[in-house]
Amino acid sequence: MITVEKLKAFGADTEEGLTRCMNDEGFYIMLVESAMSDNSVEELKQQISDGDFDAAFETAHSLKGVYANLSLTPLYEIVYTVTEHLRKKEDMDYSEIINSLETKFSELCSLAE
Repeated sequence: MITVEKLKAFGADTEEGLTRCMNDEGFYIMLVESAMSDNSVEELKQQISDGDFDAAFETAHSLKGVYANLSLTPLYEIVYTVTEHLRKKEDMDYSEIINSLETKFSELCSLAE
C-alpha cells in the first residue's frame, strides 16, 4: 500500500503535494495512484523510438505537469530534462534519459507493493 511516508522516502515533496490537495491525504494518494496507473511513460518511449518528437513533447510536457503538481520530484526532474530536449527538437539518443525515467517510475510503482 502506498503511503505518504513511502512517497517521502522516494523523494517526493509530500508537504507541497499535500498542500496542493488541501491537505487531504486520501485525495493525494488517489492522485498519485492514478499517475502510477497511467501508461504515458511507455507512450513517451514509443513516440521517441518512432521519431515522433512533436507527440513526444506533448506527452513529456503533460507528464511534467502531473509530476510537478503531485510533487513527485525524482520523476519531475527527469521528465523536465526530456521536455527541454524535445522542446528544442533535439535529434539525440534519448535512451539513457528514458531508461532513467522508466527505472524511477518503476520505483514509484513498487511503493504500492
